[in-house]
Amino acid sequence: MRFLLDTHVLLWVANSPERLSRAVCDLLQDSDNEIYFSIVSLLEIAIKNSLGRENFQVDARVLHRALCDEGYKELGITSEHVVSIDSLPLLHKDPFDRLLISQATVEGITLLTKDKLVAAYPGPIKKI
Repeated sequence: MRFLLDTHVLLWVANSPERLSRAVCDLLQDSDNEIYFSIVSLLEIAIKNSLGRENFQVDARVLHRALCDEGYKELGITSEHVVSIDSLPLLHKDPFDRLLISQATVEGITLLTKDKLVAAYPGPIKKI
């Protein structure tokens, strides 16, 4: 299967793996699965880190290199991802989350999230 990590899950993988359940760790380590991170998440981390947000104190460059070194696949942003946002219900207004949801939907990749608002969207989303 293919999985896209929500930004907070990505941060936990990098900095707080103890916050991940055993089932999620197994899923991430299963060589049959393809694990993706989005450029959207790196953008969110870089912006919020520069604003001094406590939960985002990560160097996006270092994180990017570490994810690539671990074999995670990078998912870029396409125009189709962007324009598909308008078909999503407006359950909340976070532009980063909405773009991640759109990417998962367009690409048919299951988005792994702990966020109940994100999990409420239709599409390939798995609440962990």
